[in-house]
Amino acid sequence: MGNVAKTKTAAAGLVVSNPGILGGTPVFRGTRLPVLTLFDYLADGLTLDYFLESFEGVTRAGEGGAAPRLGKDRR
Repeated sequence: MGNVAKTKTAAAGLVVSNPGILGGTPVFRGTRLPVLTLFDYLADGLTLDYFLESFEGVTRAGEGGAAPRLGKDRR
């Protein structure tokens, strides 16, 4: 329960950072998938759709979410 108070969120709650999950590395909420992985995929020229297909736990969060905005900028 002590780590709950230390949890930080960003991107309308899509991203969380908790010392008890991967040492506080920012991850997509409900997963242990680092957000950096998305940026690595995009930097390698892969699409947002490919990223989403590769990781079941991450979905489009609607037009207000961070991932769709990033995808629109990269297409």
